[in-house]
Amino acid sequence: MILNTSDRRKKISEVLKDADRPVSASSLAEQFGVSRQIIVGDIAILRASGEPIVSTPRGYLVEDKGNDEQHPYEGVIAVRHTADKLAEELYTIVDFGGTIINVTIDHPLYGMMVGRMDVTSRYEADRFIKKCEAFDNSSLLSRLTDGIHIHTIGTRDKETFDLIREVLAQKGIALS
Repeated sequence: MILNTSDRRKKISEVLKDADRPVSASSLAEQFGVSRQIIVGDIAILRASGEPIVSTPRGYLVEDKGNDEQHPYEGVIAVRHTADKLAEELYTIVDFGGTIINVTIDHPLYGMMVGRMDVTSRYEADRFIKKCEAFDNSSLLSRLTDGIHIHTIGTRDKETFDLIREVLAQKGIALS
């Protein structure tokens, strides 16, 4: 499907709004008969025009600001660990029913930097870990802050969130 630039961007927006899971730039490129880099540029233009498109490790999605039935409670946990504790951190959160919504660091030069994660299972955690290993773990935002970072975690209730924080603290991962 070859479209002019404006029509392609409208269609990309429609595809993302209709999607129930992230859509990769490669699949959009294939669908619209353009390169992945063209799609990345289109997404940047759509974002600049106010589209609430976010990037996840699995692709793009339109951020829903509505009530999230999957995890109605969201909380923030500050953690510190090295790359060898990454799996333990992620597994602990998802094993207790949490969703790792994002990771945030406070960079000394750029300020707050946020990376969307949306990790809800061990399978997704493993996929994220494999991507990190492919970059020799150098892509972890926490490497910029000596392992200190913050996760926004979604859960079904505050009790589940508190349990996750407690277990991470017992494992020496959560900061007090």
